[in-house]
Amino acid sequence: MESFISFFSTYIRPFLDVVVLAFLIYQVYRILLQNNALPAIKGVVAAAALYAIAFILKLDTILWILNRLAGALIIIVVIIFQSEIRNFFIKVGQSRFLQRRHRTIGTEVESVVSAAEILSSMKRGALMVFSRQTGLKNIIDTGTILNADISSSLIVTIFGKDTALHDGAIIISGKKIVAAGCFLPLSEQKGIRKSFGTRHRAALGTAETTDAVVLIVSEETGAISLAYNSNLYYELKHDELLSTLNNLVVLGLTQSDSGEDEE
Repeated sequence: MESFISFFSTYIRPFLDVVVLAFLIYQVYRILLQNNALPAIKGVVAAAALYAIAFILKLDTILWILNRLAGALIIIVVIIFQSEIRNFFIKVGQSRFLQRRHRTIGTEVESVVSAAEILSSMKRGALMVFSRQTGLKNIIDTGTILNADISSSLIVTIFGKDTALHDGAIIISGKKIVAAGCFLPLSEQKGIRKSFGTRHRAALGTAETTDAVVLIVSEETGAISLAYNSNLYYELKHDELLSTLNNLVVLGLTQSDSGEDEE
């Protein structure tokens, strides 16, 4: 027994330490990348590198200044990168082992894609949000509750005419259109194409703050796009739409699981 305890302490425990730590670091890195937080990562690395250089070279004046400013720098970093930090904790809460929600099934996805293609041919703008694991109650509360079965005809009716619900988004959860006429948060990204209108910015904003998948139909061009994992995938074809939605919404895979690449 003592030999086993000794073996565990000498070999197994350090191995588990390294594996668990590596897994946590990798997951944090993935979440930061999904939230376009590379500037935050670079800033932290640069500050750490400066401190390491000052420590190794014994630059006492710089070390004294950095030590005095450490508390203030933490506050400054939090203020500057508050949106990235907020999105990071939102993504942590989206972990699949923390919660499980009803998924939309394949036939419902086909109905939504069919409606999107009809609206595209009519040049009618639309926003359709597929709820996944993150709750969307704050968004649902901005619209009109429907709790209606998903059908192409209902979606075309909502967006195909100038009704009160046309300018908002519909929220889809499981087999239901939960609400319509909902307002989505606008993206905080700076490098969005100038040609993208409010719908694309709202879709991207939702993809930045939740794990939802948002389908967009452009009113100007009729292009059908998807926004998820803080990225926008523009002008997708029928097969791409079905494949991506089935992977992300029906099967519940992540971006890396489904093998999608950012455009």
